[in-house]
Amino acid sequence: MDARNHWIRKSCWLVACLTLTFNLAYEADARDLYVNNVTGNDAQDGLVPTGTGSKSGPVRSISRALQLAGKGDTIHVANTGDPYRESVSLQGGNNSGLIGKSFQLLGDGVVLDGRTEVDDDSWELSADNVYSMPAPSPFTILYLDNKPATQVDVAVDSEQLPELEEHQWCLFNRKIYFKTERTKLPRDYDLTYNTRRVGITLVNCRNVTVRGFIVQGFQLDGINAHDNVFGASVLGVTARGNGRSGISVGGASRVTIEACLVGNNGKAQVRTEGFSEIRLKNNDLIDDAPRAPAIVSEGGRVKQLKADD
Repeated sequence: MDARNHWIRKSCWLVACLTLTFNLAYEADARDLYVNNVTGNDAQDGLVPTGTGSKSGPVRSISRALQLAGKGDTIHVANTGDPYRESVSLQGGNNSGLIGKSFQLLGDGVVLDGRTEVDDDSWELSADNVYSMPAPSPFTILYLDNKPATQVDVAVDSEQLPELEEHQWCLFNRKIYFKTERTKLPRDYDLTYNTRRVGITLVNCRNVTVRGFIVQGFQLDGINAHDNVFGASVLGVTARGNGRSGISVGGASRVTIEACLVGNNGKAQVRTEGFSEIRLKNNDLIDDAPRAPAIVSEGGRVKQLKADD
């Protein structure tokens, strides 16, 4: 029995050593990758923040940086003043971190925007100064001058278009209705709507940090930890004006949300489902009940952490 226990202890020690060696080797190879949507080029290697005139320089899209990334890497997204108009997905081993070394996606105030300009030719006159167009999703939000326009709620069983004031809109019978000023047409306004589905998706990844982004104008969620996401942190993120929720965590995921501002989203500010768990710390969740409460749980667990936790 003593010999067997000694063999077990020796085997465990060997496994631990191999694991540590494996992690240290990966950590030594962890790199910094750079994204710039003004000066970058997706044909470059992403290994330096400014181009050198050859293949070395920042990539243009976050999606390309994630394709190039490996375990424990850090992606630095440059704040150029121009929004990044893409949906990005962190998934699998290459977009995961190591024990003690997170995979990091860093934004430093970068805006990730899911909106598209409304096609002027898509509007039809429906009533006196009220124009309509097909809604791409039941989570559509119409923006006026880069802010969500004032929406008028419509009862689910309603059979009549509600009264709209100038600059107000509603969703009715799968259409967007917008009322203009008497002397204006929809083309006279800066109107956009959310067409990309999710800003940042996490799935099947470990030890990930997403920090410093403004995620806005997506059809469903600003950030969605879809399933099998563990050791993830969302830090200093602003999630606003998304059709369903600012941040959604589902499946069996475990996510910490800290120092985030989440508000003005369509159905919930923070949403949980499945067997997930969210740990909240020092956040500002702007409650807009009954339309969009601060937290909506559809099966997940929510734990409020204290400042010193």
